[in-house]
Amino acid sequence: MVFCVSIRHIGSINRSKKLKIMDGKRFYKMNGAGNQIVMLDLRDQPGVVTPDVARAIANYEGAFFDQLMVLTEPRNINTAAFVEIWNNDGTRAGACGNGTRCIAAMELNRLDAMSVAFETEAGLLETVRAGDEITVDMGEPKFNWFDIPLAWDAGDTKAIDLTYSKHGVQLSNPSVVSMGNPHVIFWVADAELLDLAAIGPELEHHEMFPERANISLAQVTSRDNILLKVWERGAGQTLACGSAACAVAVAAARLSKTGREVTVSLPGGDLKMHWRDDNHVLMTGPWELEHEGILPAAMFAQSDAA
Repeated sequence: MVFCVSIRHIGSINRSKKLKIMDGKRFYKMNGAGNQIVMLDLRDQPGVVTPDVARAIANYEGAFFDQLMVLTEPRNINTAAFVEIWNNDGTRAGACGNGTRCIAAMELNRLDAMSVAFETEAGLLETVRAGDEITVDMGEPKFNWFDIPLAWDAGDTKAIDLTYSKHGVQLSNPSVVSMGNPHVIFWVADAELLDLAAIGPELEHHEMFPERANISLAQVTSRDNILLKVWERGAGQTLACGSAACAVAVAAARLSKTGREVTVSLPGGDLKMHWRDDNHVLMTGPWELEHEGILPAAMFAQSDAA
């Protein structure tokens, strides 16, 4: 007797197991300056986050996120966890400053400590208490076109040769910076007058950005303040984006628009930035735990049937 098993069916079974293994896991819904964050701690329990799982969680009422911060067992004994970062469309993110502040606050409270470090794909992130807020050392910015990355050498990344002319808007010569993920910053006279929801998706997928890009509209209001609106790749328009705030602060200082210490004001709140002389970018800002809950089996069953 010959048994025929569909490879597609096996794939479906494996996918189902990966989804359902998350059943019953506790999640923490947080925000950092309005940036919607969900934390999932898998250090002491089995669980695998896949694109399907990330999208399913984002679609669950009460657990929507801009970024999902997944804590897994540390690879270095001097760190609290290795952190996987997911966007709500099921793609991976290299960095999330606001999310890092949120998970740091939870871990610092759990340990009753003043500092804690995390590992990410973008490198080591060290965090410390700063009164009621949290400071994150976001590491060093990268400016080479192949590190950001760009599809080709576009010259000085302080202001590259790129023009966008659609929807009655003309934007040109953006700054580009990597803070663990690619950021494109257009300097504008009035960020509120521009429709970022229309502009962002098209520029995110521009051919110059092989890994897509985060798109920022930055308005310098003084030597120590910048107004910022951000379209995040894989998440859309958000109330705040910590890595974008870092990129904008660095780019503004490189162009002598501001000093190396600046407040970046986003729709969700203010972030205090300091680009130190050792090239590290420090970001200080608020965090908030909104609620916690349990991921239900029904959520993953619906996702698996989709």
